[in-house]
Amino acid sequence: MTDKIFTKEEWTKVLEGLSDAYRVFVPVKDGDFHVFKPLDKGKRPDFDFQNTRMSPKSMVYPQSERMFEYTLDENDPDANILKESEKDYSPRAIVGIRPCDAHAFQIVKLNFDNPEYRDPWWVQHFESATLVGLGCNEPCSTCFCTRVGGGPFNEKGLDALLYDLGESYLVKGLTEKGEEFLKKAQGGTEADDAAKKKAKELAESAPKKIDVSIPTEKLKDKVINELFDASFWDDVGFACLNCGTCTYLCPTCWCFDIQDEVLGKEGDRIRNWDSCMFPLFTLHGSGHNPRDRKVQRVRQRFMHKLKYYVDKYNNGVQCSGCGRCVRYCPVNIDIRQVCELMNAYA
Repeated sequence: MTDKIFTKEEWTKVLEGLSDAYRVFVPVKDGDFHVFKPLDKGKRPDFDFQNTRMSPKSMVYPQSERMFEYTLDENDPDANILKESEKDYSPRAIVGIRPCDAHAFQIVKLNFDNPEYRDPWWVQHFESATLVGLGCNEPCSTCFCTRVGGGPFNEKGLDALLYDLGESYLVKGLTEKGEEFLKKAQGGTEADDAAKKKAKELAESAPKKIDVSIPTEKLKDKVINELFDASFWDDVGFACLNCGTCTYLCPTCWCFDIQDEVLGKEGDRIRNWDSCMFPLFTLHGSGHNPRDRKVQRVRQRFMHKLKYYVDKYNNGVQCSGCGRCVRYCPVNIDIRQVCELMNAYA
């Protein structure tokens, strides 16, 4: 696989030169936070960040997506017929994605692309994307990727990986997509042994900066009903506001709602992100709500991520350790502490 060196100034120009081949998305400073935005004229990428507030899952799974459109005009021969809305599946490169967020796509993929069910829109968006990661030299204090199957320089799910060497970037191709990206990235030089050694040292030192302990090894063996009825759920959910911040920021949450919007005689069927933390999420048409109490919704979130997913897929927990829910929860509910409670429950 190819290893190339680019100076930081050169790297920005290289990305701008890829506009004919990809729609390039990069981290951009927006107020106090970083977000992924298209690299359009006048926008300058900023790779000097720890992580974006919102995960880049919307690059593949939009927050609101038109699924179908229709007309109710009886004079139209296509009246009352759902037609698939036009989608953009042109090649895109998400440059600067953190390894935890790339790992999250692999977790979510099990839900949207499996032997029983393939979501055509998610799959085509995902397959059209090239993921160019940016390793974490300095993980956040809330990060715990190393405890859930990842790491600051984890290559899983990435097509290429950037190493920040100070004045330059080493870019390592990992897949055929990544090699194609590097081939189209004009400029740079072949990485020498000194640069490769420095990159290796960064990859080895960064995981040691994450010293949190999060035991998960006993979750699979827990009896679902006993864990469901555990006494600690009231304490865990006591402070929760049901604001949904944790689920909207989470790169591995995939719940959605479908609704129709009509203006005059023209209508759209739209898929929108939803949250299991919202009181209306489980409201039945009959008026019955099986999770009408806050504690039930809090329990559902953690049971899904740390027990139901574990039992169904036997693939670790439904969490990539990005720490966003810990960092931004307004009442300091910490998934790491809840995981410890669940794992130790007898």
